[in-house]
Amino acid sequence: VVIQRDTGHHVAYSTREVGQYLVVEASIGIIVIWDKKTSIFIKLAPSYKGTVCGLCGNFDHRSSNDFTTRDHMVVDSELDFGNSWKEAPTCPDVSVTPDPCARNPHRLSWAEKQCSLIKSSVFGVCHSKVDPKPFYEACVHDSCSCDTGGDCECFCSAVASYAQACTKEGACVFWRTPDLCPIFCDYYNPPDECEWHYEPCGNRTFETCRTINGIHSNISVSYLEGERASGAEGRHPRKGCPVELGP
Repeated sequence: VVIQRDTGHHVAYSTREVGQYLVVEASIGIIVIWDKKTSIFIKLAPSYKGTVCGLCGNFDHRSSNDFTTRDHMVVDSELDFGNSWKEAPTCPDVSVTPDPCARNPHRLSWAEKQCSLIKSSVFGVCHSKVDPKPFYEACVHDSCSCDTGGDCECFCSAVASYAQACTKEGACVFWRTPDLCPIFCDYYNPPDECEWHYEPCGNRTFETCRTINGIHSNISVSYLEGERASGAEGRHPRKGCPVELGP
């Protein structure tokens, strides 16, 4: 995302943890959400609609023109698109898209087997809402890429991305198990208490009503996967701002 601003202008920001995610909220209407692994989401305030450009698209809710080059041309090739946005003219163009599964063929069968979870009945409730094919292909690609450790992390992050897309469309899927990408929130509970428990789809839309250096931001952070304190239910802070929950 390219945002023009005056040189030297300081952008106030804050960070906090929401469930499994680190959320960075800037006073200029931008929120960056990172799962602390391999996935990142960028949310913009509505005022940016149609005013940005770059590798993340132009925020006009039309995916057909996301591959718009620096010269304002819509192209089909991801290479042409990516090369147009390189910062240094001296940097050579990329001519071939790397295929991690061809480079690491020993990973392919494992990646396909693990990622088939996305196309299985586990996510059946979501298939009609979010096409699983591109997420499955991305999962195989990422799982083949992690050939020097962290293989399960790449796989789990890829599946979590599909689960997040499903949640956004109203299809909550309980896909994690004690043997598959587990999250043991209950481990942090004090003896004989159950304050913390796992929420696969979060508990509600999280409106950011905090003030950053006198500037209010109100961008929705929707249903982030993670853990929350059950004891926080029913608390209603003033002005309708929800209680901030986190580990």
